[in-house]
Amino acid sequence: MFGLFKKKSKEEALQEKNQKLMEQWHKLSSVNRSESDKIYAEAETVLKSIEALKK
Repeated sequence: MFGLFKKKSKEEALQEKNQKLMEQWHKLSSVNRSESDKIYAEAETVLKSIEALKK
């Protein structure tokens, strides 16, 4: 209950964004391959920024 209004850290926000991008990538992978590749590349850059925050 006390965590209800807790602000997400930058890392948590990026992880959530990465999760949503990976879900979109999976849905598009069988429909539109070029668009799914773009989304996957974006997800990879988000993942790299998460790793940079951890260091």
